[in-house]
Amino acid sequence: MLDGKVALVTGGTRGIGLATARALAGAGATVVLTGRDEAKAKEAAAAAGAASGLALDVTDAKAVSTLVRGVAKEHGKLDIVVANAGIMEDALLGMIREELVDTTLSTNVAGTLHTVQAAARAMMRKKASPAGDRGTSAGAIVVLASIVGEHGSAGQTVYAASKAAVANIARSAAKELGRSGIRVNAVAPGVIDTDLTSGLTEEAKAENIGKTPLGRLGTPEDVANAIRFLVSDDASFITGQVLGIDGGLVL
Repeated sequence: MLDGKVALVTGGTRGIGLATARALAGAGATVVLTGRDEAKAKEAAAAAGAASGLALDVTDAKAVSTLVRGVAKEHGKLDIVVANAGIMEDALLGMIREELVDTTLSTNVAGTLHTVQAAARAMMRKKASPAGDRGTSAGAIVVLASIVGEHGSAGQTVYAASKAAVANIARSAAKELGRSGIRVNAVAPGVIDTDLTSGLTEEAKAENIGKTPLGRLGTPEDVANAIRFLVSDDASFITGQVLGIDGGLVL
């Protein structure tokens, strides 16, 4: 499905990022994953069957650009980028600290933008056929939005704002990069059973399950499988979309 493709997954040491790296590698792609800690990134790469794990702080634009260029140079090209790196910290409106705003926006918004910019530059260097030809795209990018960014959530104002911005990075970049044969989409997970949601009480989890028509929390693999489809040639006519992966929580 992805044989011969080279993929980069940021924030790939755990949760959705790790599951995505594993899914892409399992489909035949050569995968490079990143994390803030180099040792953890290398360990995750080994667990996911990825080619390598590298340290990266996505808030550092220069570091992102250098790493993306390095991956493309080492492997001869870059076909797929999944901008997964992000943070989530809840706070009621009256308790939001300036530091929380700065950290969330610099990681989720600026970090995603840095990654998409660098990916687009690397993909544009590839020799691609006309964008309208099926299966000949210069590359595919997926960013991680959230249903919270689409619909809001009490106690998550900053996180919701950041993820709304991420969704619109995908929409805007898709319009700009389509003529270059680069597709850009977003996924918007609902309540997924990862480290980010481990702080939920059992009561909160039960409440979310009760609101979800499919009657369960999502798994990282649920999201990873959707990403694997979006970056494949089977999705060659899909761009600028924000795909909800929430078990029907928001209808």
